[in-house]
Amino acid sequence: MALKDGELTVRASSTAWATQLRLLQGQLLAKIAKGVGNGVVKKMRIQGPTAPSWRKGPRHVPGRGPRDTYG
Repeated sequence: MALKDGELTVRASSTAWATQLRLLQGQLLAKIAKGVGNGVVKKMRIQGPTAPSWRKGPRHVPGRGPRDTYG
């Protein structure tokens, strides 16, 4: 979590949690305003987990890979 310029950034551990937090975003902002004061958190940014990178490993070959045979 990070708070910068009134924007609270939350990273969820799964896409299901990220979706649930997005659905509850209005209620969460209201509860946060009650707890810390109005205007401290103006909006929320909810991020899901990052996707794994496919561009690593001992057998990685630079280029487009198997897609380059279609053109």
